[in-house]
Amino acid sequence: MLNPSLFLNVLKNNKIFFFFLLIVILLGNSGCSERAQSQAIRFGLTTEPVTLDPRFATDAVSDRINRLIYARLIDFDQRFQVIPKLAVWEKVSPIHYRFTLQEEYRVFHNGMKLTSADVKASYESVLDQSNASPHRSSLNMIEKIVTPNTNKIDFFLNKADPLFPGRLTLGIMPAELIEANYPFNKKPIGSGPLKFNQWPQGGKLLLERVSDQQSIQFITVKDPTVRALKLVRGELDLFQGDIPQEMFAWVAEQVNVKTETNKGNTFSYLGFNLEDPVVGQLQVRQAIANALNRDDIIKFVFKGAARTADAIFTPEHWVGNPDLQGYHQDQKKAKTLLTELGYDKENPLKITYKTSNDPFRIRLATVIQYQLKQVGIELKIQSYDWGTFYGDIKAGNFQMYSLSWVGLKLPDIFRYIFHTDSIPPEGANRGRFSNVHIDQLISQAELETDQLQQAKRYKKMQALLLEQLPYIPLWYENSLLVQRDHLVNYQLSLDGNYDGLIRVRKNNETH
Repeated sequence: MLNPSLFLNVLKNNKIFFFFLLIVILLGNSGCSERAQSQAIRFGLTTEPVTLDPRFATDAVSDRINRLIYARLIDFDQRFQVIPKLAVWEKVSPIHYRFTLQEEYRVFHNGMKLTSADVKASYESVLDQSNASPHRSSLNMIEKIVTPNTNKIDFFLNKADPLFPGRLTLGIMPAELIEANYPFNKKPIGSGPLKFNQWPQGGKLLLERVSDQQSIQFITVKDPTVRALKLVRGELDLFQGDIPQEMFAWVAEQVNVKTETNKGNTFSYLGFNLEDPVVGQLQVRQAIANALNRDDIIKFVFKGAARTADAIFTPEHWVGNPDLQGYHQDQKKAKTLLTELGYDKENPLKITYKTSNDPFRIRLATVIQYQLKQVGIELKIQSYDWGTFYGDIKAGNFQMYSLSWVGLKLPDIFRYIFHTDSIPPEGANRGRFSNVHIDQLISQAELETDQLQQAKRYKKMQALLLEQLPYIPLWYENSLLVQRDHLVNYQLSLDGNYDGLIRVRKNNETH
């Protein structure tokens, strides 16, 4: 079990803890300040969106806001099955898909009618190599796009791709404005449920809901403690995630505030450099997996706001494998594995563990360090600013690290991070994992036209990955919502999107 006194010491050695105590002392008995409620719904962001042009957006915040501004051909249901959004489709042949536009979201915010020409122009703009869109590689199977009429779009592929409809998540823009090099990045025009109003200054973006002209303000407050404090004071109406658990618990007790948690699909893991002579050994990774007590970490550090993971995809996903038998703490087995490798008290296993300098991530690393020490593994923690840390991971400059995958939907991620051909710079197989059987399963699954058989291959692959442990799965972090109690109808999503803003409203009867 996790030592409670150690956990308390970890908290006390953290700056957030002292800041948190200060806030409690200053505000604990004062309640929220009485302020006139703005007509706008104010949503707190951790970071400002990088761009409002969907052709170039890669960060989560930009993508989540863009999906409100722009309509997409398809979307995903709760099991991440592809469903129609702007259009329905039929598979004419393995290399020919025909999409037919529906009536919803057919009017751009400038009054222009959305037609097949706009879809064609949006995708061809991404495919144009001179535009250097980061999404081009995920669409390079498109050979050509033909528009038989204003409502139909034919995609012809250069190879069969059963997952193709799920790749069409690009927001659709007016063709006329694309040709005119319109600055979508700062003044977006789409046909989604929210339209752009203004971006008057850094850290404050104003949108307007098309259905009822409700103003939505996105206000960037980077520090999670300050963001929580602003909500308690009435300066924000709601925000999602990125809040220390002790602060989340405190906020939940404040007047006029309500909180909510929901299952999420953000997958956290331990990664390894498999070319390293130490962690490249399967028995070492098995020893680490057996030394970890993920249940205690979820209970004491996450306060229950996570669930153990045994694979990248949750059991609810259509390729998820609910039958996986993951690792549970077995210190005796961990010690036996280490002894077999020649490690003991006089010759302990020493590993360097890299993480970001985010206080919560350092806290997690410290707890993992303690758990591994109990079986004779000495973990040296190295924390860096995000840019330096992520740069080292991409360059393969690590022995062991922890990261998370956010918002995964399509199983093509397996090729990107586990196939031998995806070792950098070709992909994100940063651990240099190479397994012939895994490579074969990936290729077979990608060519499978029957979805049930395709899912079966991916499930088999995940079971094999759990045996080989290129990653040690840790947990899926829950989605967290903090909001003022005058808001109603906001719903958390599994992948953390902001779609709740389409329906949320202020219940004026509570004030």
